[in-house]
Formats: sequence, C-alpha cells, structure tokens
Amino acid sequence: MAAEPVRTRKRRLHLDKPFWAATRAITAPSIPTPSAKAWDVIIVGTGISGALMAEALSRQKRRILILDRRVPVRGSSLASTAMIQHEIDVPLHRLARQIGPDKAVRAWRRSVRAVKDLQALAGRLGIECDMQAKSALYLAGDEMGQRAMRSEFEARQDAGIASEYLDQAELGRRFRIDRTAAILSQASASANPAQLTAALLKVAAGRGAEIVSPCEITDLAETCDGVALATAEGSMLTAGQAVFCTGYEFLPMMESRSHRITSTWALASHPRVARPGWLDGMLVWEAADPYLYFRTARDGRIIAGGEDSDAPEAYRDRTRMQASAKRIAAKLRAVCGVEIGAPAYVWAAPFGNTTDGLPIIDRVPGFRNAHAVMGFGGNGVTFSMIAAQIVAARIAGKSDSDEDLFAFR
Repeated sequence: MAAEPVRTRKRRLHLDKPFWAATRAITAPSIPTPSAKAWDVIIVGTGISGALMAEALSRQKRRILILDRRVPVRGSSLASTAMIQHEIDVPLHRLARQIGPDKAVRAWRRSVRAVKDLQALAGRLGIECDMQAKSALYLAGDEMGQRAMRSEFEARQDAGIASEYLDQAELGRRFRIDRTAAILSQASASANPAQLTAALLKVAAGRGAEIVSPCEITDLAETCDGVALATAEGSMLTAGQAVFCTGYEFLPMMESRSHRITSTWALASHPRVARPGWLDGMLVWEAADPYLYFRTARDGRIIAGGEDSDAPEAYRDRTRMQASAKRIAAKLRAVCGVEIGAPAYVWAAPFGNTTDGLPIIDRVPGFRNAHAVMGFGGNGVTFSMIAAQIVAARIAGKSDSDEDLFAFR
C-alpha cells in the first residue's frame, strides 16, 4: 500500500492588511449620531493622536465629542509599526543646523520625555497593549557614516541624552552587524498601537466622551465663541474648541509648505522566527534613504518597515507593495541575518512628514479655537503624546514651554 502524502498547512499571506487588525481588543464603542449639537470640545479622528487627545481632555471634565469618518481605530494608526522612538527622524546635530541648537535640544529632550510619559500613562490606566520598554540601535548607513554618527553621538551627549557610541568592531562583537558605527540608547518602547488606541478611547468614553462614526467633517468656520463644523450629511456641529487629529487627511486651511504626504510599507512575519536574543529588547533602524526599521512582537514575529517614497499615492500600488516587502525582507537578512521567509502580513500606508522632522501642533492658521496636529513622520505615537499634552494645556488656558517648536511653518 502506498504511503499517504504528508499534508502541510499552507501559510496564508494577508496582503494589504495590517497585522494589528487581526489582534484582539481593538474596538471602541461608537454611535451613528451625536446626542447634541453643541459641545465643549470636538475631536476629529479616532487614531492614536485623537485617542490620546481625548484621554487628556476628558480629565478636564469637558463635554467631548469624538468623530471619525471611519470605524474607530481603523485609520492610519492601524498601519503603524509602533516603534515608539525617542529618536526623531532628523538627527540632533542636523536639526541643530536647521532650527538652532537650543530648539533642537528641546525637541529631542521632549521626545525622550514623551516616551516615558506614555509608558507611565499606560501603566497608570492599566492598559493592556503589549507596552514594552526598548533600547534603540541606530546604524550607520548611506546617509550617515562613521564621522556623522560620532557627531550625532557627541550632540546627544552634550544635550544630556544618554547613549553609547559603538565602532565597527564593537558593533560586530556585540550584535554581529557589519556597519561602520552605531548609536545605542535607551528610552524607547513598543506596543500594539490598535489596542493602545482602543483602550484610550474607552477610557475617554468611560468619563463621558461620546464617539460618533461614521461622521465626516467637510468644513470649518470660526464663530463668536467657538467653532462650527459642517458634516458631509449637511448638519452643523458647534464647540468651544475643535482639535483635528486626522493624520495625513486634512482640510485645505491646514495645508503647510513644510508638510508633505509620503508612502511607506511594512510587514509582519509568522510567529517564532529564529532571531538573535538581543533583538527582543531592541528597536533597530538605519541612517539610510530609504531606511529599514524593525523590531519583534511578543510572539516572536518580526515587524519591519521602510522603502518610504515621496510619491503620495504609491501606497495604493499592490504590485509595488509586494516588491517593497521583498526588499524589506532582503535588507533584514543582510543587516542581521534574520530570515523571515514568506511574510504573514504586508501592508502600506500614507503618512504626513515635515522638512525638519518635527510635527505641527498649533492653532489652525486664522483660527483662535481650532487646533491641528499633523506631520508626525516616523514618530507618530511619540509625537501624539506631545500633542495631547500641549493642546490640553492650551485649552485649559495654560502654556507649554515647548509649544513654539511645533508651530505651523
């Protein structure tokens, strides 16, 4: 009798589906219609920036309405790799040349503080989102070689930002990575961004905030005592203050010469990939264009991304998505020898970026009571924390010592 063939389970590729969409606890309660027309604050957007904003403002016991044209937690935050970095896309020594040493140092220090504050907030609220403190390994690449990495290290040391410079020999000995130099630092983190966002929205809802979906805002006008927002259905909502946390989507009055929309790609491997032991406690990225970035998830998956493009619509191209995933996997193999095989999830997304790598957290030009947070680049979660702190203070009638860093420009 012939032996039966061995049956193997075919591994499925989830194309154009972020890994986080398949995880649990990523929903937030919503209703289809607002219960009132007038509110203290209206927040537009239910991504991570809107969720952190709602949590911060709901502590002030205000009547808050949160709107989204999508199902809550289903916008660009779902596509995040949630590498919660204290490091800003523009290196400190280069940012100092762009905006001045004092402002650059303040921006980097505020980013370090934001990561710590976010971890403390998640712990205080008891949020289960796989929040983990991580170190960060920044590798030399075609944008910054050994000398530039040394300059960056010295700039961080002068700013009081703890880090360690690794030359080629030390980097090879400790991590078996062949690059001319690297900077190793603490104060970063990772999380499940969808779980974090959903949990924060639930906290705000528990304090009385109302979440409405779907509801699209099409126009904005200032009134004598606040703002009026027009919806796509033809109704009007009013509030004392409005905060737009809409990521790469924004109304025309929020356009900025320093802001642009770009495309990025990411993947998640299957669980339990063979990998070096040090990687589970690390975020890794490189000083290259386009740059590779990667980390692990709790179940031993590799989460990686990169291949960023200045073409704002490139993320829609499914053929390019698959090609980008192959390049990301090949780069991962070349950098640290990790072979992921066929990925489990591949996705793409647009995101907002700015010329100096700093976000816009400011009043909408020409408005007293409307605020916009946008242009988060590769630091979406970190900058969202800063945005919530600055805008919440402003609405409470207080000032933030760093708000000048993030003005419209």
